[in-house]
Amino acid sequence: MSGPLSDLRDAVIAASGAVAGPDGGSSALPTLERPKKAGFGDYATNAAMLLAPRAGVPPREVAGRLAAELERRLGDALDRVEIAGPGFLNLVMSDRWCVAALAHVLEAGEAFGGGGAVERAERVSIEFVSANPTGPMTAAGGRHAAYGDSLARLLQFSGHEVTREYYINDIGGQIRRLGESIQARARREEVPEGGYEGDYVRELADRIPGAAHDDVAVVAERGVELLLDRIRASMERFGVQFDVWFSEGSLHAGEPSAVRRAFAQLEQRGESYRAEGALWLRTSAHGEPKDDVLERSTGEPSYFASDIAYHLDKLERGFDRLIDVWGADHHGHVARMQAAFAALGAPEGAMELIIMQFVNLVERGERASMSKRRGDFVTLDDLVAQIGVDAARFFMLQRSHDTTVDLDLDLAREQSSDNPVYYVQYAHARIASILAKAGGIWRVTSALEEAPRYSGSLQAAERTLAKKLLAFPDEIAEATARRAPHRIAVYALELAQTFTAFYRDCQVVGAEGEGVESVRLALSVATQRTIARALDLLGVSAPSKM
Repeated sequence: MSGPLSDLRDAVIAASGAVAGPDGGSSALPTLERPKKAGFGDYATNAAMLLAPRAGVPPREVAGRLAAELERRLGDALDRVEIAGPGFLNLVMSDRWCVAALAHVLEAGEAFGGGGAVERAERVSIEFVSANPTGPMTAAGGRHAAYGDSLARLLQFSGHEVTREYYINDIGGQIRRLGESIQARARREEVPEGGYEGDYVRELADRIPGAAHDDVAVVAERGVELLLDRIRASMERFGVQFDVWFSEGSLHAGEPSAVRRAFAQLEQRGESYRAEGALWLRTSAHGEPKDDVLERSTGEPSYFASDIAYHLDKLERGFDRLIDVWGADHHGHVARMQAAFAALGAPEGAMELIIMQFVNLVERGERASMSKRRGDFVTLDDLVAQIGVDAARFFMLQRSHDTTVDLDLDLAREQSSDNPVYYVQYAHARIASILAKAGGIWRVTSALEEAPRYSGSLQAAERTLAKKLLAFPDEIAEATARRAPHRIAVYALELAQTFTAFYRDCQVVGAEGEGVESVRLALSVATQRTIARALDLLGVSAPSKM
């Protein structure tokens, strides 16, 4: 991943190697980080701390040698090197380096931050949401949708080929209970125990001809079709387009079925056996406390069997990596699914199972409870109608997927700096206004050409904004590697805050001094582009007016 920071990191590594000599290097690579406190340089490295034990001399002495080597290698890109504490090196970069780095950002254009976050491009399947088609998409399902889609966008921007997939649980007891519930409502009766009680069931009953008298399996099938149409529409309104809608029922169709083919592969590999009339998977051979049933003594495949066949199907479709985004209630299923994946002979580490935590809707300080079966839930469509797609996605993505989110509806509706998505979008719109005031596209284009030739001194706010922009590729790399879209939401807010401080301290249009306005317009353009990219990775719009 070529760029100013990666080049600087390479220079630190090369300088460390030169100081250490052929036999004195450390097995760990030195870090290059932005200090959390002002006054500790632009970037800091622990290189001397790593080299000192091998060299057998105090870290500060090694730091002195390393500082001299860095000054030699970096030349006028480096203003000075400071030795701090027990041997940390703080690097203060020159204004010339900052301007050259800004030129790199501008030259990269829309591609800035992408394409270089991975060593090898992969074909990736991301299966997410996959809510049972027994009711409308809930607000809780929206968090899965926002996360899975944003992760897919990150992976694609980083260079992977991604397929978004929705697994439809369209067979089993819950589907029969849906059919029974629809039929009961069509007959104007109470739903059976364990059935579905929402108003949507009455709507389905009214829309399905013959629901009161047809076979319950037929009624259930038609109900699933109608609900899937509604789920698809909800996902599209939420900005999520699935490439594949995969039916669980299809795994049991054909001869041999996908389930039977999975059974045959497991048997061939010696990973299954029959006992007590049932077919078992040797999950205990892969770290699980006990074996699991694949086929019951009645001849009926287990739910687990469908999962195994489904993942085998994905492997057969040629994916290098399978990512499943599951709800918190699936936590106990992770280890045995990994065991089954190993039993299939799949490459180690090729399947990632990500567990999402809950989202709570909070209004006027109180949480709303949600249950699809009882019918007292908030649909995703209702949530979007209240706060919009942008706020819903941003609020659901601003916290790590493994923590519970309390989505404050009152805050999400606010048009103020307290609302994070409004704040970020407003920064983007403000820059659009600045650029328009500057004289339109021709003046801005001229400024972008002039800025890289600027040789004056930068204000502190200009340097801070430039460094924040340069951090974007590393944030993309980290967010992609850690499967953490929330890092992009946090970065977008921090970038907007950094720009606000820059705009407060530095006049942009009409700034005095040769080349000053050009540099500040260039910083504004680079910030606007980066905010727009960050928001797009979250599935959030970047308006030019607000």
